[in-house]
Amino acid sequence: MAVTQQTCSIARSLEVVGERWTFLILREALSGTTRFADFRAVLGIAPDVLSNRLATLVDAGVLEKQPYREPGARVRDSYHLTPAGAELQVVLGALQQWGDEHRPYPPGPTILRRTADGRPVHVGFVDDEGREVPPAEVRFVRTATYPIGDGR
Repeated sequence: MAVTQQTCSIARSLEVVGERWTFLILREALSGTTRFADFRAVLGIAPDVLSNRLATLVDAGVLEKQPYREPGARVRDSYHLTPAGAELQVVLGALQQWGDEHRPYPPGPTILRRTADGRPVHVGFVDDEGREVPPAEVRFVRTATYPIGDGR
């Protein structure tokens, strides 16, 4: 992926994940989908769009390609989350949590966030001592490198 001129980490992150299909591909990857055909089947995404989004995620180090071969078929690539990609689970969990609260699906949520032993979890802010901090108490503090006037 090309070196970015974006100074803002949000803007730099959006260069990689700032598109609807990308988040849906990541949702499926976090659920264990790895093959191009399976992403297409689940998402109903056009092959050229899927190829483009997968390439972006690979170039950014979010996914990595691994070759596989079905008996009698040519070698193909599967797509697997890197550690950086796996960390996006928190971002997707926060989006899901927000959507469940502010854009609820009338029949109920389609995915539940749970611990390995089945307890409910939510996404939140945690301070440097491991304590949860209510969102109302969190401040985004600008630094000297904050982009002013250029949107970056």
